[in-house]
Amino acid sequence: MVGALARTPPLFSLFIKIPLPLISRNSRCIFGTIIHFPKPKLTPTSMDNFSMDKRLHLCTLALSNDSPSRSASAPLVSNKSRKKARRESPEGVLKHKLDMCSRHGHLVEALRLYDEARSIGLPLSVHHYNVLLYLCSSNGGADDDGVGLKRGFEIFRQMVDDKVVPNEATFTSAARLAAAAEDPEMAFHLVKQMKGLGIPPKLRSYGPALFGFCKKGEADRAYEVDAHMVESKVIAEEPEISALLKVSSDSSKVDKVYEMLHRLRISVRQVSESTSAVVEEWFMSEEAANVGMESWDVEKVREGVVRGGGGWHGQGWLGSGNWRVVRTQMDETGTCSCCGQKLVSIDIDPNETENFATSLSKLASQREVKADFFQFKEWLQEHGPFDAVIDGANVGLINLHNFSFSQLNTLVNRLRQMSPSKRFPLVILHKNRVTGGPAQNPNNKKLLESWQKAGALYATPAGSNDDWYWLYAAVNSKCLLVTNDEMRDHLFQLLGTNFFPRWKEKHQVRMSVSREGLALHMPPPYSIVIQESEDGRWHVPTSTGDDIETPRQWLCATRATTNTK
Repeated sequence: MVGALARTPPLFSLFIKIPLPLISRNSRCIFGTIIHFPKPKLTPTSMDNFSMDKRLHLCTLALSNDSPSRSASAPLVSNKSRKKARRESPEGVLKHKLDMCSRHGHLVEALRLYDEARSIGLPLSVHHYNVLLYLCSSNGGADDDGVGLKRGFEIFRQMVDDKVVPNEATFTSAARLAAAAEDPEMAFHLVKQMKGLGIPPKLRSYGPALFGFCKKGEADRAYEVDAHMVESKVIAEEPEISALLKVSSDSSKVDKVYEMLHRLRISVRQVSESTSAVVEEWFMSEEAANVGMESWDVEKVREGVVRGGGGWHGQGWLGSGNWRVVRTQMDETGTCSCCGQKLVSIDIDPNETENFATSLSKLASQREVKADFFQFKEWLQEHGPFDAVIDGANVGLINLHNFSFSQLNTLVNRLRQMSPSKRFPLVILHKNRVTGGPAQNPNNKKLLESWQKAGALYATPAGSNDDWYWLYAAVNSKCLLVTNDEMRDHLFQLLGTNFFPRWKEKHQVRMSVSREGLALHMPPPYSIVIQESEDGRWHVPTSTGDDIETPRQWLCATRATTNTK
């Protein structure tokens, strides 16, 4: 323990390195108490001469059953008893109560518990402090007359004095406190300190600084935060890019607006209503009307389109004059009902598909029983490729309370008729669906046997997640995937936010069932993504509507163009 304390000062002394002139006057009095605390004076011991390996070795000996420090007759304590003891200890009880306060947003009660713990000398862990800081940073401000803000800085200072080692959550809450004090500069410095301590910042760590600078209209400082994110390999999402787009528009940074629109195209594709409003505001602005080329090199623009795979050229603003901005829809062919522009289907690099299949297989093998998934890959290699893969559980339950083999069979026959080779699609079902319940019905049994005989049915093993199986089968076969699953949960987030939406758009077939029967909704013949045409028109899809029940809303921005070259 002494050795651990001896390593503490360099970590906490980093707080002293924050240059005070960069901190606003409002927060200087608050942060001053944190920044100028005295370094703890620690007495070096013989343990300081020990290497980390030796210290770990001594700890292992002390805890082992053969250690001379433990009595041979001492009773062994079970893990269950140890957990119960921790849970019922004063620290454990405080943890539970603070967690309940965090769940319900009870800042006042959490502060009362903290004051009570301090009064009796109860030691607080990093978890205790993080919960308190989170509540203070979430509630600090006008809602509580600044109590959360004031107490948050006080608690942060006490954490430093107690030499409790901070983690990413600590710094993020401290950055939020700084943002609440309208000091994004301080929030940014806290993120920089994280990197200095070897703590990888997360996207949420950057939010207070980025949004703070954007709110103040300090575009250049916001770009610095953005560059730091890129350097740290932290990927901005729609809220961050939307904020950068707005501050760029408000600051008349026309090249940055162009850059942010393309970043939205790459990482977001379909924008929310709030981002759509920011985009519309830009196109309606005086700055947007004044920027653009009246003539341009047509061949260079076309080369840019080909190089980018279609749907954009990246050559800058084309055309001149005021923009006409309207909300519109696309017909089945992807033609804009407002300007008549036909959207394109953007190519997917075959190498990207191969890399995606490899990463998908790796992730599935890590989360499934490795032997089970390997066996499935071998089976797929023997029986595939297929023209279509069906998420059997999803299809059999569409608009129904009980699983329907009849509905699933209708789809199987429809897809078989559509197949150029007239072969069966692959049906993925969990083992329980194949052996129990409705599967015991004689007609259903006969149906399952016919699919098995045709090599068109795979039963995923007990305890598995069949999502991995049907997704991998569709990617591996480069074929259609029939499911109404929106594929938005944690499992699919593991696959990233760039390639997966593009793949899904081109391969997912959705279903609807009505009195008229079963209807298939095939992938659109155009890409639902921000598109920049060769003559300077822009089409921005929103997340409003899904092209099935409700037509998707698009933003169409056009203007008179003159091309003399």
